[in-house]
Amino acid sequence: MMVEDGTADATRRLNVKKQTLDDAYAVPANFLEIDVVNPLTTMAAGKKRYTDYEVRMRTNLPVFKVKESSVRRRYSDFEWLRNELERDSKIVVPPLPGKAWKRQMPFRGDEGIFDENFIEERRKGLEAFINKIAGHPLAQNERCLHMFLQENVIDKNYVPGKIRNT
Repeated sequence: MMVEDGTADATRRLNVKKQTLDDAYAVPANFLEIDVVNPLTTMAAGKKRYTDYEVRMRTNLPVFKVKESSVRRRYSDFEWLRNELERDSKIVVPPLPGKAWKRQMPFRGDEGIFDENFIEERRKGLEAFINKIAGHPLAQNERCLHMFLQENVIDKNYVPGKIRNT
């Protein structure tokens, strides 16, 4: 059925190529996988405890020189990354999971910020945060993101800037 102004042709379905099994199970053209796993609570000097998380990255994106990395990061490192991106990039940076001030109060009847359920909820929130940021094309060029994902020690005196594809 053809309408005089050509709307039938304009709204006709596209001919889509059927996906083969080879296509479905082939390596994706571009991928970036980031997992936040293995929370570890450590007792530091002076009875100070902290929890850090393993941040694993796998990618084939050309902007990342290292294609696989694994680093350990504390919540404060995620805060540092968020502040750097807010200050130096043009993207809207998503919020981090909450700071949990009430859980840090003394004389609580539980483990506070070291409670297993709290650590797991925070881990999920940190994983969602880093995947949102790293998935943004403009953030992928930020030096602070590369340092956060790929270098064991974050150089807080680094020179902010963009990563150039070479």
